[in-house]
Amino acid sequence: MTDFQPIQLTAAMPADDAEDIARADLYGLLATLFYRAPDAALLHHIAANRAPDGDSGTVLGRAWNALCDAASTTTATEAAEEYRELFLGVGRQEIFLYGSYYLTGFLNERPLVVLRDDLARYGLVRHDDVSETEDHVATLCEVMRFLVAGDDIAVSNLGEQQRFYARHLQPWIGKLCDALSGHPKARFYRSVAGLMQAFADVEAVALEMH
Repeated sequence: MTDFQPIQLTAAMPADDAEDIARADLYGLLATLFYRAPDAALLHHIAANRAPDGDSGTVLGRAWNALCDAASTTTATEAAEEYRELFLGVGRQEIFLYGSYYLTGFLNERPLVVLRDDLARYGLVRHDDVSETEDHVATLCEVMRFLVAGDDIAVSNLGEQQRFYARHLQPWIGKLCDALSGHPKARFYRSVAGLMQAFADVEAVALEMH
């Protein structure tokens, strides 16, 4: 579902459990959407894959279908312009996508140092051609995908998923979603934020229960 890999990953194998496959795919999709604006093919793919009736009434299913609706009425040009206005801009961007900003109010702060220590422990390094720091939400989603579906069980296991999520995503992802949901320029990305928030809520409960 995604070709985005901001860090150098070992080969990711399909997870054994259907739920983990779905989790890994959703993390991959969110990584792609937060890293770059969706092209026409991805918008079509999202719009054509509404949640089935059995899932459409759940919190996550409703959020997914809201994204499908947004994708069906958004062109690639509109999505690219919205992405630029929200996350790139001229000078200071409207919405920051970096964990350090939400945790400390500044970029490149202590949380990034802690994150880099964990990534080093996993054997993950940033690609040379990637300018974003590792606390970019897209990178964190991609790391979670790796921890869910990677082939090295010493790293890609439930304990590391719980630890990484609680340390590097859970403390601040809601703040990003709130900022996006309330921003007047967010149209398609308001739905992305809604899906991210619904997924984050489900993940927090599920990981705590195990």
